[in-house]
Amino acid sequence: MSSSKVSGVTSRGTAPVGAGAAVQRPQSGAQGGASQSSRSDDSASVQITGAASQLAELEQALRTHPAIDDARVAAIILALEKGNYAISPEHIADQLMYLEHALSGLPVEES
Repeated sequence: MSSSKVSGVTSRGTAPVGAGAAVQRPQSGAQGGASQSSRSDDSASVQITGAASQLAELEQALRTHPAIDDARVAAIILALEKGNYAISPEHIADQLMYLEHALSGLPVEES
């Protein structure tokens, strides 16, 4: 068991939780609003919500795809070498602004 730098928390080498699976955690003195189950090992059962299940499924699906599309990178390199890759500063600026608005939660203005 290793000790964490955060409030003396210890870790026990946990495994990832699958979508829709119940998570078992030992109860401490403070319940934190969680209801205690009737199990004899004094642990609580936590059900993962539908949204959390969807996120877990999405995460698993993303793990199967490569982070970089090698075919697209090769096509762009070839186009750059041939000199026929058109760069549009306006399109790049528009996409950066769209991303900025999306990350900040602001509505996107149509131009």
